[in-house]
Amino acid sequence: MQGWNAVTANLLGRDLEGVTELAYSDSQKKENVYGAGPFPIGRGRGNYEAKATITLLKEEVDALKLALPAGKTIQDIAPFDIVVEYETENGSIKKDRIRNAEFLGDGVEVKQNDITIATKYELLISHIEWNVI
Repeated sequence: MQGWNAVTANLLGRDLEGVTELAYSDSQKKENVYGAGPFPIGRGRGNYEAKATITLLKEEVDALKLALPAGKTIQDIAPFDIVVEYETENGSIKKDRIRNAEFLGDGVEVKQNDITIATKYELLISHIEWNVI
């Protein structure tokens, strides 16, 4: 079974360790095209869309911010890739690559009795490369 084996994200020359969640997906709009008669005669395709979020521990976010020049925010970080690796039962590695990610915002949510502080960040991404070698 594949699980949370290895998620690697490198920003500003350092690997992130405080990643607690990563979600990514893509889609493409498709619809039937009709002509004469009741049945579709083909399919049309619309734009491709990819989405991703990453949840980081506060200590990881603080380290990222310390690496930035004065006056810069995490939204100013240049586009970066996130490589997600999955180890299969036979020991081979499968990789997905989330391309050209950028942070869309910043913030903190914390409540009473939280043991850690983790924040989910929405990312702007260009596309996902599935099962890359």
